[in-house]
Amino acid sequence: MSTSSPFDVLAIGRSGVDVYPLQVGVGLEHVESFGKFLGGSAANVAVAAARLGNTTGLISGVGDDPFGRFVRAELARLGVDNRYVATHDAYPTPVTFCEIFPPDDFPLYFYRKPSAPDLQITADELDRDAITSARLYWSTVTGLSEEPSRSAHFAAWEARGRAPLTVLDLDYRPMFWESPAAATEQVQRALQHVTVAVGNREECEIAVGESNPRKAADALLDLGVELAIVKQGPRGVLGKTKHSSVTVPPNEVDVVNGLGAGDSFGGSLIHGLLRGWPMEKTLRYANAAGAIVASRLECSTAMPTAAEVAELAERTAEEAVNV
Repeated sequence: MSTSSPFDVLAIGRSGVDVYPLQVGVGLEHVESFGKFLGGSAANVAVAAARLGNTTGLISGVGDDPFGRFVRAELARLGVDNRYVATHDAYPTPVTFCEIFPPDDFPLYFYRKPSAPDLQITADELDRDAITSARLYWSTVTGLSEEPSRSAHFAAWEARGRAPLTVLDLDYRPMFWESPAAATEQVQRALQHVTVAVGNREECEIAVGESNPRKAADALLDLGVELAIVKQGPRGVLGKTKHSSVTVPPNEVDVVNGLGAGDSFGGSLIHGLLRGWPMEKTLRYANAAGAIVASRLECSTAMPTAAEVAELAERTAEEAVNV
């Protein structure tokens, strides 16, 4: 891709290595073998969007180490432009371990202390032309947890000027913050700069002090967001604008590992928003994408194709009609 070609999607945030046990249902102390995969929420979302046919780039950072070289190479292999993934020598590439206890227990263990390269992104490093010209710009709350990443995020939003399809993933991870109140303060600032916000009920409570889905969506809209999306687990997903509201039911699947479902949802959400699909179709397809990855072990390399998403989403819709 030439530097003059705008990205469909430009994301900023976490990248690293996910180390997943190849034995399911046992604690890490008993696991005998592991798989190594590209990880990090922003990286996974970028891969998911690329898998659906969108030109995608990632702004992030890795360490000057073998895992960092793996992350950069794997991003490229999976269709994500890695030109803005900087190599920093102060901190190693983050590694994340998980345990897998289906259907709903997936503990995570982050090795990101005292900091991580993706939190060393500075405002001076940003390609503001790429940020302003991208059709969709995706950020996550984790990037606000430390400086200099925090200032870089706000500099990017200032450059973008709250252009359409400026998305904030409310991805709140308490271990990255000194307190919930500190997160709330930064998220409230960030919401003044974005047009789409997406998160689950707990993340909405951090963002706007509401866990009731409709009240949370209304609070997000009151802050100027044009589209609020609240994930409700087994109750489906709520999408709300000032003029319309849609709730889409979940897909029934046999869960293997639920950790990548939200990132796959995000990639498909991006796909629908870029194509101007109706909100119901956008959320129905995003739900299907999330369900597909939840039925697989890994995250990044498990992201579904457009055909796979469409097949499940349309089958689910047909079954609902026939009930």
